[in-house]
Amino acid sequence: MRDYFIFVISQDIYLLVPIAYIILETPIKMNTSQAEKKITELRDIIEYHNRLYYGEDRSEISDLEFDQMLEELIRLEQQYPQFHDSNSPSQRVGGVIIKEFNTVKHRVPMLSLSNTYSESEISDFVGRVSRGLGRDDFEFVSEMKFDGVAISLTYEKGKLMRAITRGDGTKGDDITHNIRTIRSLPLKIKADDLPEIFEVRGEVYLPLSSFNRLNKEREAQGEELYANPRNTASGSLKLQDSAEVARRKLDIFVYALVVDHPNIKTQVQAMQALSRWGFPVSESYSLCKNEQEIFAYINEWEEKRKDLPLDTDGVVIKVNSFDHQQELGFTAKSPRWAIAYKYQAESASTQLEGVSYQVGRTGAITPVAHLSPVKLSGTTVRRASLHNANEIARLDLRENDYVWVEKGGEIIPKVTAVNLEYRDKGSKPVDFPSQCPECDTTLVRADGEALHYCPNVSGCPPQIKGRIEHFCSRTTMDIKHCGPQTILQLYEAGMVKNIPDLYELKVEEVVKLEGFKQKSAENLIQGIEESANRPFETVLFALGIRYVGKTVAATLAKHFKSIDAIAQASYDELYAVPEIGERIAQSILLYFDQEENKDTIRLLKEMGLRFEYENDQEVGVEEDLLNGKSFVISGVFNSYDRDELKDLIIKKGGEVKSSISGKLDFLLAGENMGPAKRAKAEKLGVKIITETDFDKMIGG
Repeated sequence: MRDYFIFVISQDIYLLVPIAYIILETPIKMNTSQAEKKITELRDIIEYHNRLYYGEDRSEISDLEFDQMLEELIRLEQQYPQFHDSNSPSQRVGGVIIKEFNTVKHRVPMLSLSNTYSESEISDFVGRVSRGLGRDDFEFVSEMKFDGVAISLTYEKGKLMRAITRGDGTKGDDITHNIRTIRSLPLKIKADDLPEIFEVRGEVYLPLSSFNRLNKEREAQGEELYANPRNTASGSLKLQDSAEVARRKLDIFVYALVVDHPNIKTQVQAMQALSRWGFPVSESYSLCKNEQEIFAYINEWEEKRKDLPLDTDGVVIKVNSFDHQQELGFTAKSPRWAIAYKYQAESASTQLEGVSYQVGRTGAITPVAHLSPVKLSGTTVRRASLHNANEIARLDLRENDYVWVEKGGEIIPKVTAVNLEYRDKGSKPVDFPSQCPECDTTLVRADGEALHYCPNVSGCPPQIKGRIEHFCSRTTMDIKHCGPQTILQLYEAGMVKNIPDLYELKVEEVVKLEGFKQKSAENLIQGIEESANRPFETVLFALGIRYVGKTVAATLAKHFKSIDAIAQASYDELYAVPEIGERIAQSILLYFDQEENKDTIRLLKEMGLRFEYENDQEVGVEEDLLNGKSFVISGVFNSYDRDELKDLIIKKGGEVKSSISGKLDFLLAGENMGPAKRAKAEKLGVKIITETDFDKMIGG
């Protein structure tokens, strides 16, 4: 029997499969009937091992053997497309390209929960439940509140049929293809007590380990880091390429079953059934008989939650009995039988050891507090942001002070206050420097600005390296294989002292650098050469003119048509361009007044870079779907950041405005948009659209 694997598919079905047959690398010739049988066997075997690995954290075969079975299944499915099954385990690797996410109405609305930060409000909630039910003999279930993306999953006859985002609570986007890439989620379920049709709700999340892996990859490539796991998970679910979604290794915890079932009458029974049916259920939930047990749960998990594989921000408390839930009912926005307790953003007190000052590519000086190491949100914090000189003055920060540090979702923690209880009476204030910490040039600070700047643009090393990094980055010239570490090597070797030097590099020079071989040196040079074909608006943005972002660069390129015309424009001519204000106009004049910048542009022209506006096709306008339409963007969005939305609008032929006027076509409204903007748009009759509306406008 050593040459066989025995696979237990169910209580009465066993598969005896020869090892050699499982790891076969090329499909054997077989008729249609044999192919169907083999495909079914492979699907069952692979799902069995998926359940073992992701549900029980154990494995009976090696990764190689698993991968070979999966590869064979994919080959057979390609060879016999008549046996396609959207819930085959082969779909977990992705590969489907979705051009449009259809909007689907929820069968049962996904309402939000009322939030509280106070234990007294938990007591009030318990009192309201008691009065609503007219009794005291009821129970609660306390669960961790996961910081992910809410999702609704519909199953029919044990098969996953549809996955929908929460959206606005009444309707969401169909992201079924991307959800199928989550390996811990069952695509097919076999159970005696399974309802014909049922809905499961859960939270899709990016495990902290996967988030850190992605950011390490982006850091190595010189790309901007993802801000936090929740936003990254949300953006991942709306990617058009499901293969990329699969690569990110999203996961899910389910927490609700939406169905009438004769044997499931409570939340605890629902969680037990979901676990029994193979769904990933967090074991962190607990039955609580009174508010004292709820408080004990909250206190217990305030620390324990840091050991979970994902971020959490609180506790959800639900009435356990479904009959009691139905009796209590709902308000217009939330259920009366549940509430969310939010943990306060964690802070810690530690001693200030010193303050350093970082110089950015624009010359902006940023103070950073160096701290005695302190544990905060599961990590050891040694540095925290101080933002600017105004913030240091507001804190009245002094040498060796003890300070309060808060993480609050930020990658770099921030100092929020001074712990005056431990301040030395004779301590000296922290003085913001008057000279640049890198080149000793006297700093300047413009009226009305919070930041100090080093004006030594051409001689301050961090500014030079920062400008080159900005020029090469993914969002600008997108020069492959030219991240911050490579730029540092090139700069310190004296090979690249300014942007034009990049285009003078030779393979035989680069190959001498540590870590480079012939192929990697050739790849770098190829990436630099390919970047010379980027359109004018991209080159203009890449130059790093202060206050000239992507949108402003596109506006300038389209209006003036060439770099020479921009360089020769007067203040009045610049100011007259839509979206160009006083600050931007002055910055452009200052940039073109400096000889080193003129030299940079002259040299880049000689290298063949584009400095004239060509037709819309060549500068990146994909379609005219938004031609002549203007937008103001406000709020936070699930699937885009602000720059991505600006890029999309411009590429589709539209314009992005900075303020609302009667001539504006659309206000694109995200979450947490300021009420003043909404009120102004409504007053002027400007159409307000959601992220979903915008997706429909651009075809997904």
